[in-house]
Amino acid sequence: MQVENVGEQLLEILQKNVAVESNKWLMDKITGICADKSTKQLYLTYSLIGSKIVANQRIEIPGESALNEYLSMQGATCTQIARIYLLIRVLNFDHQFFSPKVANIIQVADTGELETFLKFLILLPRPEDYVATAVDALRTNISTVFNAIAYHNPYPARFFNEQQWNQMYLKTAFMQGDLSALAQIDKRANAELARIIADYAHERWAASRDIDPYFWRPVSRFLDEALLEDMKRLLSSENSKENAAGALCCFYSGNPSAKALLDDYQDLTIQIEEEKLSWNTL
Repeated sequence: MQVENVGEQLLEILQKNVAVESNKWLMDKITGICADKSTKQLYLTYSLIGSKIVANQRIEIPGESALNEYLSMQGATCTQIARIYLLIRVLNFDHQFFSPKVANIIQVADTGELETFLKFLILLPRPEDYVATAVDALRTNISTVFNAIAYHNPYPARFFNEQQWNQMYLKTAFMQGDLSALAQIDKRANAELARIIADYAHERWAASRDIDPYFWRPVSRFLDEALLEDMKRLLSSENSKENAAGALCCFYSGNPSAKALLDDYQDLTIQIEEEKLSWNTL
């Protein structure tokens, strides 16, 4: 997601939703932080915004711009918008000085402050500078913090390397999270992830444990002989969702042998062709 003039658009939202005196407090703080290049005041202001910016927990964000759509999807509050606006302003003022300080927010922020940073990381100037910070956040055992970077967030798909992306996908599964909330799964699918998924599935099956059928989505383009056997198992399962997952993997694989497996499952093929069955409906 690329958005121009993010700071100006966020400021407009703040001016429409936040009291004049609160906005003035924020602008004065930003001016002081930039003038003094004060790391201490940056962190303190980022935290104090939670008590100084008084607004409804959720706000109406009109318009159909890419930014407004993203803010609405994430349920952005004025507190969150003010915090991201603060970071954008200081980074635009002196990126070289403030960028490492912004990256260090993960070390000093509380849970809510960290969630805001991760959810809206994509909006910062030169967001690629914070990959290490985002990956570090994946190590958390706090589900809301993990979800902030993983769920409905374009950042990982755009900036994570293959290993980092795979780590996020697998941890989402291990935490029994919502895999469908990850962005660009098909685009970031890769052979190594397909291999790991198959190995994990075999371990679960050996222990007579279930697997979220959605977990198989990234394997579609990588169906080798071993994975074709897994598809046969899914298609013949007594679990209708596993049947659907196997059919979807085979249908979109581009592999003639996989497509041939669907000859005995015409009802599923027809549902996919008629768009009644998809990964979104699984």
